[in-house]
Amino acid sequence: MPGTLYLIPTTLGQGSELSAILPEQARRLAATLRTFVSEHPKTARQFLKQTGTAVALQEIRMSTLDEHTRKEELESLLQPLLDGEDVGLLSEAGCPAVADPGATLVRLAHARNIRVVPLVGPSSILLALMGSGFNGQSFAFLGYLPAEKSERIKKIQEIEQHSLRLNQTQIFIETPYRNQQLLQDLVATCAGETELCIATDLTLASERISTRSIAEWKGKLPDCDKHPTVFVLYRRPADKAVKKATARQRK
Repeated sequence: MPGTLYLIPTTLGQGSELSAILPEQARRLAATLRTFVSEHPKTARQFLKQTGTAVALQEIRMSTLDEHTRKEELESLLQPLLDGEDVGLLSEAGCPAVADPGATLVRLAHARNIRVVPLVGPSSILLALMGSGFNGQSFAFLGYLPAEKSERIKKIQEIEQHSLRLNQTQIFIETPYRNQQLLQDLVATCAGETELCIATDLTLASERISTRSIAEWKGKLPDCDKHPTVFVLYRRPADKAVKKATARQRK
């Protein structure tokens, strides 16, 4: 029988207290496994050092799966599972396979009839949505916006209109050193009534979550340079009653 692929969540940044962030089940299971696939082995070993392991860290087998991993290399990552060994998949931060290259391994595991078990842990995307106060019934995660300024502004305009048309919350991220550039473009591009939640350093002692309209953010942008940040945008549809009243007044 093949082994089980466990999707093990990690913390969202250094300094997090494991017992406060990760359920005991995830920590206990991580400590029992001997084989892992991770985006960055060094960070993964640091995480395992915190959780504790049943064997010495140097005896743990660690394979790399990142954006440079070729398709033909994925099969070799599955081999321990096909040999009957349980394997843990670790993300660089948060939940594996969400905005993370681990999704390719999960998809291949399903194709090989390997059992996949996701474990509970912190997701910066869902935490930001929860803290925003925006529509949690319909939302989309867009990943990274274009790095080139003109393309980024065009995308921001599309996102804003999409939110208005579908009554849908839009969630996206940026490379931390480009956070301020993105913030400036959001404030310069979006309508004043559009709302923006800026969620920085989630689950850390320096955590900040704040929702304001674009008009309120102008001239008061927080400093989130080089800090992991999730951006949540929402263009709230005008209330139908207000629309009808406005239409009557125009008549």
